[in-house]
Amino acid sequence: MVILRIRQMVTFEKGDMRFNYRVVGIIFNKNYVLLHRAEKDDFWALPGGRVELLEPSKDALKREMQEELNVEVRVDRLIWVVETFFKDGETLFHEMGLYYLVELPKDCSLCRERQFLGKEHLEEEKEIRLIFKWFSLDELEALPLYPGFLRKALKELPETTHHIEVWENLKKRSKSV
Repeated sequence: MVILRIRQMVTFEKGDMRFNYRVVGIIFNKNYVLLHRAEKDDFWALPGGRVELLEPSKDALKREMQEELNVEVRVDRLIWVVETFFKDGETLFHEMGLYYLVELPKDCSLCRERQFLGKEHLEEEKEIRLIFKWFSLDELEALPLYPGFLRKALKELPETTHHIEVWENLKKRSKSV
């Protein structure tokens, strides 16, 4: 039996509210963590993207890293289950995110570049340019990094999976990331 899968991101809207189901990769290179932002945005986030229907979360994260970074990653353990609530324009968001520790291949050239470009594939067959950059853990406190709990939490990852609820009031957060 062959199962034909139609690509459908797990997101839905109801009035002025939107739900997103995302996977997020935490990628370290020595004392640096990889962050990204859309070219037009003024904030940073960990790389990742939305999960598709009938797609396991680890597979979704591998797919997102392949699409955005053009590299095959190894998805390690689940660090956080994060529910983020925020407002963008007139839309209220409830975002469920699974945050995994991720490893790049040992010979990956991305570890040797301080900053590089990638791309995000949107549902409407459009792409947006992404800026990826390695930041030292000491730089995080001063960054516009969202969700905000990451500024401190990335410095000391928990040994077991933690559930975190985050309420952010962001006025300039774009829907593209």
